Amino acid sequence: MAEELDRIAPVIDELGRRFADAGHELSLVGGPVRDAMLGRRHNDLDFTTSARPEQTERLLKGWADAIWDMGRAFGTIGCRRGPWQVEITTYRSEAYDPSSRKPDVDFGDSLDGDLGRRDFTVNAMAVRLPGRQVEDPYGGVVDLAHRVLRTPGRPEDSFSDDPLRMMRAARFAAQLGFTVDDGVREAMTAMADRISIISAERVRDELVKLVCAPYPRLGLTLLVETGLAALVLPELPALMLERDEHHRHKDVYEHTLTVLEQAIDLEDRLGGEPDFVSRFAALMHDVGKPRTRRFLDDGTVTFHHHDVVGAKITRKRMQALRFSNDEIEAVTSLVELHLRFHGYGSGEWTDSAVRRYVRDAGDQLERLHVLTRADCTTRNQRKAARLARTYDELEERIARLSEQEELASIRPDLDGNQIMGILGIGPGREIGEAYRHLLELRMDHGPLGEERAREELLAWWAARSA
Repeated sequence: MAEELDRIAPVIDELGRRFADAGHELSLVGGPVRDAMLGRRHNDLDFTTSARPEQTERLLKGWADAIWDMGRAFGTIGCRRGPWQVEITTYRSEAYDPSSRKPDVDFGDSLDGDLGRRDFTVNAMAVRLPGRQVEDPYGGVVDLAHRVLRTPGRPEDSFSDDPLRMMRAARFAAQLGFTVDDGVREAMTAMADRISIISAERVRDELVKLVCAPYPRLGLTLLVETGLAALVLPELPALMLERDEHHRHKDVYEHTLTVLEQAIDLEDRLGGEPDFVSRFAALMHDVGKPRTRRFLDDGTVTFHHHDVVGAKITRKRMQALRFSNDEIEAVTSLVELHLRFHGYGSGEWTDSAVRRYVRDAGDQLERLHVLTRADCTTRNQRKAARLARTYDELEERIARLSEQEELASIRPDLDGNQIMGILGIGPGREIGEAYRHLLELRMDHGPLGEERAREELLAWWAARSA
């Protein structure tokens, strides 16, 4: 820990003296203290102080490179100093009215009181500045050593004050690989429905952090087992289908978590950083199965069109959680396309079918490669190897065609202006139909060249006008 404090000394020592000289207390607090003890580095630093926001703002002027006050209503002033992002919050306590979506904030007057209102003991440790005295009134160091999440006081009180802390428990389990104290788990289960007062945006933000964490299975499992998932992401527990008596189909829930983990293992194909879109698509790819499950007379089970149904369900859930349109389009596209590869068989697709695969995937092609490969969870090593080889071959064909034809930007051989000039008509529905006709020819036959495209267009126009 001392090494990390020395690294951030230009911030903590200078700020500590600055506040002390003005008669105020200042402490490094929460995540930065926890992570310093875990040997984790980052440049986002959180402080708590006895100073009120306007006093903090005055003390930062002349020291910070930039200052912002979007959190002023919650007692927080933010700033940047070189590579460090700093947030300084007045000692506070906050509680939720049972019918409110936003916390009521009251400023406090002591460090211990401030620490007592924090979510978990591992986040309720502080380093007083400038002397660097560690404050740990709730046993956070011990819990950190045991890798367990507990609340500073009764979990029922903590979750009543801020129900989002129940999701934060799952998120921290996923981020840190920690277990959750039995009392915390019991309170989460008993109070799960309290999450309904939290805004969709705040729930979404916690879910994104959880899914992008190193161990998302831990957090997602906790959400399911406590009943929180049934309220914030009900499609996930719905995957726990009752298995038929002959065990003719997979445990879809466990399969889904495995696909997520395998997609994470393939993220080096996407740049190596946690990729929410591909992870969430892996999590949602089979959510259409419960609605499409059918038992046949021979005892087998089918899930026909679960890709299309799943894409619709995914869109509705992401809209409810207030995701951006771009994120919704990306994830739902992947869910809808995740079965397309299985029509490839052992390589029977024509070049036109490969072109359509690339066209339909669009800018999600690399993520579709990841999802499709991750979706193979068979324990049959021979089958898994065969599927991998077949997908290798498909990717090689895509690469060859892309080199020849610039697949990612396939367009007809004639643009809209050329089509209007050749047909001698202005903009309208017919131009769109002609464009789509030429695009289909381009998909089927590859580049036609301008002359042949002109002939095909005139032939199509004559047949249409006959």
